[in-house]
Amino acid sequence: MSNGLSALNVSGAIEINNLTIAYQGHPAVHHVTGRFMPGSLTAVVGPNGAGKSTLLGALSGQLQAVEGSIHFGQAQSAAVAYLPQQSSIDREFPVRVLDVVLLGAWREFKSFSRVTDQMRTRATQALAAVGLVGFERRFIGELSVGQLQRVLFARVLMQDASIILLDEPFNALDTRTAEDLLEVVLNWHRQARTVIAVLHDMSMVRTHFPQTLLLAREVIAWGHSAETLTPENMSRARQTSEYWDERAPWCARPDDAGMVR
Repeated sequence: MSNGLSALNVSGAIEINNLTIAYQGHPAVHHVTGRFMPGSLTAVVGPNGAGKSTLLGALSGQLQAVEGSIHFGQAQSAAVAYLPQQSSIDREFPVRVLDVVLLGAWREFKSFSRVTDQMRTRATQALAAVGLVGFERRFIGELSVGQLQRVLFARVLMQDASIILLDEPFNALDTRTAEDLLEVVLNWHRQARTVIAVLHDMSMVRTHFPQTLLLAREVIAWGHSAETLTPENMSRARQTSEYWDERAPWCARPDDAGMVR
């Protein structure tokens, strides 16, 4: 499945340095340091409550760090497309499929500007790329879970971003829909876009995602999937998650100079 978009020349890694994100004073992501290389395809995996969605929220700019930083190198933050979990979508809101996809072009809108014919054509092409020809006038409340996810993928296609963040993109989908949308993801990778996806299907990760970040609020392992997803690392991730104390005080770790921060 092709989205009809040309490959991008992406330069600059996403650098994460000592990143901590907290809710009500308790870290949800804890001293994360690492690098997403340009054009990489990375799965973010870990136990429930491991901070996977929180990390994507920080990468998308929706959550602020209490410590550390994220640096996008030569890529601009405007080049980031974010696909949230479906649970964050209000399906009762009376909006049509084509309008949802057109929201992917929001950066192109200026004050009092209108949707152009070119934008509508691109949105229609994006819907065709995810197998939804003829769905333009339907309301999102009329769609199945799989059809709505195809619409959200079409919106990401519309953004034409160099960095793509996907939060559980295949959750609760039928096999056909998951396979079709996985092909969209693989096509983004072939176009040298940087794709980061929160996933639970370890078989899919091992088969299709070359890089994996194993997270349990802190980094357990990060690198080639085969080297990251070892039984030892998976066991350590589970134990780290189980032993995490929500009531624990803010941690203190020595920096390179030996000073406690």
